[in-house]
Amino acid sequence: MVCVAVGQFSAGTDKEANLTALAALTEQAAAAGARLVAFPEYSMYATRALDAGILDSAEPIDGPFATKVAELAARYRIRVLYGMNEAVPGERRVANTLLAFGPDGELLTSYRKVHLFDAFGFAESDWVTPGDPAQLCTFDLDGLRFGAMTCYDLRFPELARRLTEAGAQALLVPAQWAPGPQKEDHWRLLARARAVENTVYLLAADQCAPTGAGNSVVVDPMGVPVAGVAEAAGIAVTVLDAERVAAVRRRLPSLRHRRFRVEPGDPAPLPDAGGDA
Repeated sequence: MVCVAVGQFSAGTDKEANLTALAALTEQAAAAGARLVAFPEYSMYATRALDAGILDSAEPIDGPFATKVAELAARYRIRVLYGMNEAVPGERRVANTLLAFGPDGELLTSYRKVHLFDAFGFAESDWVTPGDPAQLCTFDLDGLRFGAMTCYDLRFPELARRLTEAGAQALLVPAQWAPGPQKEDHWRLLARARAVENTVYLLAADQCAPTGAGNSVVVDPMGVPVAGVAEAAGIAVTVLDAERVAAVRRRLPSLRHRRFRVEPGDPAPLPDAGGDA
C-alpha cells in the first residue's frame, strides 16, 4: 500500500507565489503521510489563456523553479509531480512538461504533453510544441507502477491504455482544466472512465478557479471516487493498494479480453461527412 495525495491550487504569473503555494501543500501532504503528491499542469506559471508571457517565463528542466521543487521533495522526503513550461532550444514554442522528483531530490522522469488543447476556443499549439507520442512517463513506488499524462490527454483513451500496457496500475493527470459549460462534468466523467476501462487508480490534480475548474479527485479501479478536493485550494489524501488493482482485474478481466493494439502515430483522416452514404 502507498499513501498519496493530489494538490490543488490556482497558479498565476508570479512564480514565487506559485512556489510558495506548492511548498505549503507539499508540507501538508508529507505531514499526512503521503509518499507522493501530484500537482496541476502549469504549476510554475499560468494564465487563463496562453499568451507571449509563457515564452518569457519558460525555464529548462534544471532551471531555478525545478531546482527549488527538487529541494522541496528532498526536504519533505516525498515524490513531487508538477507541470511547468519548458524552454526548448531552437524552438519558438515551449513544451508543456511534467517533472517528477524523488525524495532525494533527483529527477525521476519527465513528460512533454502530447495532445495540445486546440478546442473550446483555445489554441495551445500556438505557444506549445507537442511531445513525442512514443515517449511514456512511468515510475515505480511501493509495489505500484505510476503512469503520467497531462490535462487534454485525458480525452484520449489510447494514451491511458498504452500506459496501462506498460504496467501502470495508477494514472496521474495534472491539469489546468478550463472551466466552462459541461467541462466539470467532462472532467469527472473522463477520470472515472479512464480508471474503469483500464482497471487502474486515477489521480487527477487540477487548478482551481480562476485558472481551472477544480474538482481534483482520486478514483479507484472500479470507478469510485475515493478522495477529492472541491472548489478551493487544498489536498486530498488516500491510500492505493496494488492488491485492490489485482482483485478488480480478476473480477473484471477486460484487459485480457481486448482485441486491438494501440500504437503511436498520426491519426487516420475522418471519413467525409458529405456524400450519399
